[in-house]
Amino acid sequence: MNEKIARYGVKPVQRPKIKADRQLDLSGEEGKKIIQAETRSVLKKHAKTFAKLADM
Repeated sequence: MNEKIARYGVKPVQRPKIKADRQLDLSGEEGKKIIQAETRSVLKKHAKTFAKLADM
């Protein structure tokens, strides 16, 4: 990625890696609700993309 950025005259910067500090438990009723909410969000954001893929 840095080579691609450098081609356009932008100075690449090293960013620190962010590590997860918590584990997300998706089992059980709470996990099911999280998955459903995220799925609704993705479907709403990318509705046109899914419609185009369905027409292929």
